[in-house]
Formats: sequence, structure tokens, C-alpha cells
Amino acid sequence: MAMNAISTREMTRTQWLEERTKGIGGSDAGIILGLNKYRTTFELWLEKTGQVTPQELDNEAIYWGNEMENVVAKEFEKRTEKKVRRSNFMYSHAEYPFITANLDRIVVGESAILECKTASAYIAKEWEDDEVPDAYLVQVQHYLGVTGKQKGYIAVLIGGNHFVWKEIERDEELIQIIFNAEKHFWEYHVIQGHPPELDGSSAAEHYLKEKYDRAEKDKEIILPADFKVYLSNYEKIKTDEKLIKIAKTEIENKIKAELKDAESGLTDSFLVTWKNQSRTSVDTKALKEKFPDIYKEVLKESCFRKFAVKEFEN
Repeated sequence: MAMNAISTREMTRTQWLEERTKGIGGSDAGIILGLNKYRTTFELWLEKTGQVTPQELDNEAIYWGNEMENVVAKEFEKRTEKKVRRSNFMYSHAEYPFITANLDRIVVGESAILECKTASAYIAKEWEDDEVPDAYLVQVQHYLGVTGKQKGYIAVLIGGNHFVWKEIERDEELIQIIFNAEKHFWEYHVIQGHPPELDGSSAAEHYLKEKYDRAEKDKEIILPADFKVYLSNYEKIKTDEKLIKIAKTEIENKIKAELKDAESGLTDSFLVTWKNQSRTSVDTKALKEKFPDIYKEVLKESCFRKFAVKEFEN
């Protein structure tokens, strides 16, 4: 299969991130298939349509993952006696040029790639035995589909002190599922401009706030009939939230009563802290009483839309 490729050797990190927004990369595959625990398709859509800055510019975990990539690759070479090399190219699928691949390494002498990862010790169980987290498995299959390679390796440094590597065979059926989902996302949502279904992410909340920042005074609409289900669920969730908050506070109070004046407490699997903290803030009441003119000068009006639901009594 003939691939297209552009060199990334001279690209800055910012240029590389901008180039990535022009297509669907391997790390996007898990988001599109709903396998990513931290990002949603709506957030990805905002990024691919240029409405937000690519996430990696601000993400500390991704920054250190990139910094540790070379360490993981070298350890893979030591443990497997295989040789790997950088590709320094961004590849694109021959038939679907918007489906792209940025490989960590290519394995020398094999039709294979290497994906390097770092992971928190808290998710070590996800890597036990032959397990590979679904989002990473999909990412590797995405790369195999773009490049035509027959095999993938994934190496991960867990918690900074535990190294594992896995071998992943090419799965044609899974690759087709991935590409079909990516094709729909790109053509329908990105190119045609249809937003994915709104979700509970802060990105969706911010999008609505920006798009509809002011209400038209006295304007009222009739909501669709099926929204009655949403509203009933909303009221039920609000009740559940109150009960959960009470239950959470009860547990906190019992733990605090046991801690007494101790700063922290331990079990075999948990660390609890109840530390002294302080912060400096302006006493607005005192400022208003002692310096009323200054108080008026520093007042700032904030405009926002307040959301509320009220159920009519029968």
C-alpha cells in the first residue's frame, strides 16, 4: 500500500500539533470509539475544527510522556535485543489522507512499529498479563492500518520503576471498524460541521456558554415533548447528588474524628491527609465600611446566564 508522508524533522512542537489538527491520528482513535476515559468526541471535534487549542500544549502528563519516550525505546531495545529507529515522518492513509500516523519508532528488520508509553502506578492492573488498555490497542491497530505493517509492539514504564512490553498482531477486522468510525467522524462532524452529541464535559459547557452567552429578554420556547425525560432525570440526579453529598460528608466526618489532631493517616492502600492551610483574601465587608469610595471603584459587574429547573405542582 502506497502511503503519503511529510517530514516532521524541522517542525516545531507547535507546528506539529497544528498539523495534527488537519487529520485523525492514532491517539484520536480511542476517543472516537469512546474508549478514552479522559476525553470525549465533543472535545476532539472542538480541537479538529480549530475552536480550541490542541490539548498537548497544556498537558503535563503528555509533556513528560514525550520526554521519556527515548528512555522507554532504549529499554525496549535492551530487553528484546531488537533495534528501533525514529521515523521523523507523519504518514497518511493512501485512500483516506485525513487518517494519519505519527510513529514513535520503527522496528529495524521487521514489518513492525513500536509505541512508547508511560503510565501511573495506579493503573498498573490494566497492564497485567497480556492486557493492553483498549485505547492503546486501538491506537496501535490504527498505525498498522495506515502503514501496512504487520505487527506492533507497545512498551510502557509504569510508575517510573516497572517496565513491560507487549506484542500486538495486526487485526484487519478491528482496523476496518476503526477506519469506518474515523471516516464518519471526519466527514460528518468535521467537514460538514455537525457537532457530536453534547456531553457533560467542561468543553461542552464552555462551548454553549460562548455560543449563547446572552438570553433574549422575555423570549420563551416550548421544549420538545421528549425533553420531559431529560428534565425528570435531571430532578432525580439532583436528589441523588444531595444524598451522595450527605453520605460523603458522613464518611469524611468519621475519618476526621479518628484523625483528631493528626495531619495524616494510613491504611495498607490509602493515605488520608487533613493539613493546616491558609489563604489571604480581601475582607469585602471591612473594605466597604472603611473605604467606601475605593470599594465602589473596584466593583466589577459579571454577566452570566443562570440555569434552573422548576417542576410544576400538579
